Amino acid sequence: MSFLNLFKKPSLIVAHRGSSASSPENTLLALKNSINRCDFIEIDVQLSSDKVAIIMHDNSLERTTNVKDIYKNRSSYLVSDFTYQELKKLDYGSWFYENEKKPEPLLTLRDALKFAKENSVYLNIEIKDMDSFFNDDEVVSTVLNEIKISNTQELVLISSFRHEYLPLCKKLQANIPTAALVAKKHPKNLINYLKSLNVDAYHFSDYLVDKKIVDVLVDAGIYINIYTVNNLARRQQLFDMGVNGVFSDYL
Repeated sequence: MSFLNLFKKPSLIVAHRGSSASSPENTLLALKNSINRCDFIEIDVQLSSDKVAIIMHDNSLERTTNVKDIYKNRSSYLVSDFTYQELKKLDYGSWFYENEKKPEPLLTLRDALKFAKENSVYLNIEIKDMDSFFNDDEVVSTVLNEIKISNTQELVLISSFRHEYLPLCKKLQANIPTAALVAKKHPKNLINYLKSLNVDAYHFSDYLVDKKIVDVLVDAGIYINIYTVNNLARRQQLFDMGVNGVFSDYL
């Protein structure tokens, strides 16, 4: 089944950064703990300084790694300032636990796609905005190349807040569905705008949801997924409105 066929199912639950309430986000453990508890898994991808696609939400390593312990005298802790080999030395798990160290290794996009293929799970790959560090073409081509190598085109959807990435994805791999991400306000002339991007889905904050905008999107044939919804009653309200899926930390 392709990713777009998945959207034909009602009331989809999306594991936000994996099972992030019970596991360190964006780690292999978070993916494993999502199995049989969601319809698809959302992960975040960005590039190391030597252009290896790695799974990490923040552009800084400080919150979710021990980078300050390992590299005490670095002037920058941005992901894009570290090589892949340097990133491999960090612990991506222990920050999550209060009283004990439970290290988790770096998760690369290649390993995440391998996991998806082996377990027949769907991945929403959010490409983080890396405009300040790399040109758009190299970001998109790096991500798409990993998908091509792993032969997982049927298992993935690509989303981004940097909308310039999305037409590039369609240009290079037209069969991979894409979604525009929005946080604070809807773009003007929303449907025309989304069609200009050639996206299949629209992912936006719960803060921006109302029945009118949902109806307009449904009428236009655009799939709707809302983030981040951790309240069960609100989740059901959104499904009753016609939303396809909700991103949640709690599965």
